[in-house]
Amino acid sequence: MRAKLLFPTREIAQQYYLPLIYTACRTCYSELEPDDIFERASSGRVATEKQQDLIRRVIESGHGSTIEHIVFTFAISGVTRTLSHQLVRHRAGVAFDQQSQRYLDYKRPSYMVPGTLQDASADLRDRFTAEMDDSLRFYGELLEAGIPGEDARFVMPNATRTNLIMTANLRALIHMSGLRLCTMAQWEIRRLFQLIRHEVFGVSPFLGSFLAPKCVPLGYCDEDRNRDEHCPIRPHKDNVLAAWAEKRTAAKAAGRELPTV
Repeated sequence: MRAKLLFPTREIAQQYYLPLIYTACRTCYSELEPDDIFERASSGRVATEKQQDLIRRVIESGHGSTIEHIVFTFAISGVTRTLSHQLVRHRAGVAFDQQSQRYLDYKRPSYMVPGTLQDASADLRDRFTAEMDDSLRFYGELLEAGIPGEDARFVMPNATRTNLIMTANLRALIHMSGLRLCTMAQWEIRRLFQLIRHEVFGVSPFLGSFLAPKCVPLGYCDEDRNRDEHCPIRPHKDNVLAAWAEKRTAAKAAGRELPTV
């Protein structure tokens, strides 16, 4: 599996991305014209730290439109159709172009063996690889018999590897990362977003820092499957609410009210 950031370069990200977001943020609350704001930011008249501070506060406030003005394009290769079926469910603010199983006649289609099967008994592992090899060998036989590739592909398993291009604006990328970096996410797509996060960090550590499991900005976990808190990154919301209710009951018994925001 590979995920390579094609755009932007580190130089473009450093020169334009921070000023662009800063301009979007300041335009909402300034009498200055947007091009004036951008010139001040990109020329260094507004300190980088000041731009980052405003952007951080705006993102944390949920004003997401300001970060839709910048995009990241990735070349993704060697992932499975299992992963791509999950990935393309993301729609808003993201675009995909994927290797076609209809128009491409695979000469040597490859597949992935999950780690659990790699570690399983030799019998299970051998049966899995035999099934994959037989399916892809049969695919080749269908092509040789004149069956169109768009029909021969019906025998291809979900383990078949594929390549694609993905472009996402920062708002979409933060949302996707929040879901896919979660420990409850399927292992393959979680690994992909770890690579994506690493690539974004390479051009902008500041912007890359916003790519995190959703529990990090929330402050709690809202996954049903983590009610036992076997993932310790953040406490589960049920336990947070239970602790709050307990403290509120104790405060009322003491004749006082807990402060609320």
